[in-house]
Amino acid sequence: MANTALDELRERLRAAQQEFEAELDRRIEIQRERFRYELERGKVRFEKDMRDWQAKYRTGLWRYLTRGHFAYLLTAPLIYGLIVPLVLLDLSVAIYQQICFRVYGIDRVKRGDYVVIDRHHLAYLNGLEKLNCVYCGYANGVIAYAREIAGRTERFWCPIKHATRAADPHPHFEKFLEYGDAEAYRAWLESYRRGKVPKEDNA
Repeated sequence: MANTALDELRERLRAAQQEFEAELDRRIEIQRERFRYELERGKVRFEKDMRDWQAKYRTGLWRYLTRGHFAYLLTAPLIYGLIVPLVLLDLSVAIYQQICFRVYGIDRVKRGDYVVIDRHHLAYLNGLEKLNCVYCGYANGVIAYAREIAGRTERFWCPIKHATRAADPHPHFEKFLEYGDAEAYRAWLESYRRGKVPKEDNA
């Protein structure tokens, strides 16, 4: 009975998520028309008059630096110093999934679905703001990319829920086996991991 109730809630949540994503796509399309830009081979192209309008709101670099909070400038090396581990993470998980996911029969994660860098096309940002936006897009994208690879790996090797509720688990977690259900785990080993991962469990 409890599982049935959970299944119903999951189905409603899944339907709500699909509706939410459809609404997001609809709103993005509305904003695309409003601010007059289009995508050409993944690159953003604004109409010239819209670029000119945006440029009027750009703050010059010197003014941006001199009017900024001094403490913020002091933290910049700490923020940008993370580029080294981020690049290593990016490279490491890319190599890992190219090798291991082929062996496990798991569909590989598309990096471009997670690492999205497009804010530098905005004319109202100065050079430093564009650099900051590129960095944030890259950093958060790599972390999301690595999280999805880790989630698919966990789904393959140890899909067991925790004894306590985890905050914001990855999307695969809801399919995991109940904590303490030894029979289900052994049955899963025989039917799931011994063969190729079913297609519907890869995404």
